[in-house]
Amino acid sequence: MTEAIKTDVLIVGAGPCGLFAVFELGLLDIKVHLVDILDKVGGQCAELYPEKPIYDIPGIPMITGHGLTESLMEQIKPFNPTIHLNEMIESVEKIGDPEFRVITNAGTVFECKVLVVAAGGGSFQPKRPPVPGVEAYEGKSVHYAVRKMEEFRGKDIVIVGGGDSALDWTLNLNPICKSMTLVHRRDDFRGAPHSVEQMRQLVASGKLDLKIGQITELQGDNGQLSGATIKLNDNSVAQIKCDAMLPFFGLTMKLGPVANWGLQLENNLIPVDTGTFETNVPGIFAIGDINTYPGKLKLILSGFHEGALMAQKAVKYVYPDKRVVFQYTTSSTNLQKKLGVN
Repeated sequence: MTEAIKTDVLIVGAGPCGLFAVFELGLLDIKVHLVDILDKVGGQCAELYPEKPIYDIPGIPMITGHGLTESLMEQIKPFNPTIHLNEMIESVEKIGDPEFRVITNAGTVFECKVLVVAAGGGSFQPKRPPVPGVEAYEGKSVHYAVRKMEEFRGKDIVIVGGGDSALDWTLNLNPICKSMTLVHRRDDFRGAPHSVEQMRQLVASGKLDLKIGQITELQGDNGQLSGATIKLNDNSVAQIKCDAMLPFFGLTMKLGPVANWGLQLENNLIPVDTGTFETNVPGIFAIGDINTYPGKLKLILSGFHEGALMAQKAVKYVYPDKRVVFQYTTSSTNLQKKLGVN
């Protein structure tokens, strides 16, 4: 077995609630690692609506999902958390009182005193396009995310979708691919206006082929695409050459392996104590959209509150013999020193 990474707290989920929990724990001198299945921090904010405005963060009249993520990352810099991306927790084993051994799908092993589940509605899974036989090409020539841009250099690419992800990768991969076709079911795009404008400029210059319709059939052998059939909105049919396809149909959230961790569940959510946000398993907490309790509101600001109270109980597990005095960042020189305030 891989040598275990020892940490005070392991947070599952690097969305806004998980990131702010780093701040609250850091004020209490608690070391944190985070694990997220996505390839970037920010959770739902970064993946589903990076450019869309959020209006209900206290004191901030409007901020985008991307902007909020950047601000939270700046806020937790003094505590230098280690973040593990593209990994999903597969197993949780109780080995102490409390102490847990946690293993990811990448084989990373953690040993922690406290486990915080901040996984939103669960793990994000890409929505599969409604194209017969697409499963045979997944992972080889059909990809739901771009890990390395260089893998697409010189290829005939078809991108499917009309949101931010589809448009962003249309713009980013266009300079390095051999040819590119963008397919969307209607000539109306949900992405950021400036991205839509840039995409249409590529079409006008002949660098991008825009097809309004839906892919109905794929051609290829042994997982390698060679072409696709598109039924256009005027009921005509187009054949395109492609050796790589990137469908961006959004994400769906699934509880995933969390269901096997021995936690009490209620309608695929985790019930918690509202004084501490601890689950039925001592030392395991749940904050954010994945928990449930009477009066629960699925708001980011509620998750921030939950993270603050969670930290006050978590510190008792991490430092059982330490007397903790509650302090305010506005007046405590000790806390201000931790934050690097002059």
